[in-house]
Amino acid sequence: MKKSIIGAILLGLAIMMPVPSMARVQIGISISLPPLIAYSGPPELVVIPGTYVYFAPDVDVSIFFYDGWWWRPWQGHWYRSTHYDSGWVYYSRTPYFYNRLPSGWRSEFRAHQWRGNEWNYSRVPHEELQKNWRTWQRERYWERQHNWGVKDWNSKSRSGSDYSTKQSEKSKGSSKSERKGRD
Repeated sequence: MKKSIIGAILLGLAIMMPVPSMARVQIGISISLPPLIAYSGPPELVVIPGTYVYFAPDVDVSIFFYDGWWWRPWQGHWYRSTHYDSGWVYYSRTPYFYNRLPSGWRSEFRAHQWRGNEWNYSRVPHEELQKNWRTWQRERYWERQHNWGVKDWNSKSRSGSDYSTKQSEKSKGSSKSERKGRD
């Protein structure tokens, strides 16, 4: 009987004693990823004269390729991927190359003109770009072989700087507010 009373007291104390609980607070900030783009096949790209930045002219949104990465602005943020059609991840700043693009480049593309000269740009198949972009950049392919496809144009004398040799600075970013609508 003594054991029963002690057991009942211990049971009563266990029930009445507050059980420590742990509270969990979770705060999250999410940045949504851009929607997928439906491609009929790998995109063809065009190099922007004086740069080694390529863009996909047949896509309704801005898609760039530079230095082994695919780049995409969406809703005020930048995303990059190693693939043109998947794997987009948030990039916290405006990519360096974007701030160096000449203003009005998209209008000049549509008019087949570059700084007042005829621009017979080449459409580069995706596979060819993936295979050659590094060599083309290192060996300055577009300047030496094709002059960017611009008739009578010298990129060094007209661009103000040699964009392709800015390798040490290319990874530097800047705020997205510095240049909105650069096309």
